[in-house]
Amino acid sequence: LSAEERTWHDDRLRRQAAPYLLRRTKRAVAPELPPRLEQVLWVELTPEQADLYRRMEQEGERQLLDLAAAGAAESSLRLAALTQLLRLRQICCDPRLVATLPEQPTAAVSAKLEAFRELLAEAVDDGHRLLVFSQFTRLLDLVGAELEAQGIPWCRLDGTMSPAQRQAEVDRFQSGP
Repeated sequence: LSAEERTWHDDRLRRQAAPYLLRRTKRAVAPELPPRLEQVLWVELTPEQADLYRRMEQEGERQLLDLAAAGAAESSLRLAALTQLLRLRQICCDPRLVATLPEQPTAAVSAKLEAFRELLAEAVDDGHRLLVFSQFTRLLDLVGAELEAQGIPWCRLDGTMSPAQRQAEVDRFQSGP
C-alpha cells in the first residue's frame, strides 16, 4: 500500500471504531494523581536474543514469500505477517515467550529482564513501588517469578480476574508495603 492508501485506510478504521471507543484522560478520572513520569530506557538485545531474532526474522520472511508464491489471499498474508511481528516482539521481551515453538530454546537470557532487575533494585532501595504493564501475560508470569525469587511482595491484575479479585488486588497494592 502507498502512504496515501494507508492513510485512507487508517482514517476509515478510525471513523468506524470511534463510536465504540471511550477515551478518558487521567485528569478526568483521577485528578488527585500526580503527573506521570516517563523514562525511556533503550535496551540492547543480548547476543542470544539478537541471534534468535535474526533467525526468526529470516524464517518469517521465507514463510511469507512461500505463502505469496503459493497464491495466498492478502488476508492470509497479513495475518502471517502480524504473527511474525508478534513473535519478534516477544523475542525482544524475553525469548522464553516463544519457547512453545519446537525449534526454540526453553530458556535464554533476556536483556529486558536484566534491565528490569536493575530498575527494581533501585526502586526497592529508594522505597518506591513499580507498576509493570505488558500485553503478554506470560511475561507477567516471568516477572512474578522474578519478584518471588527475590522475596518482593507483588500484586497482579489481568483480564482473567473477576471484579472482586481485581479490587482485592488494588486494595492490597494500595495498603501493602
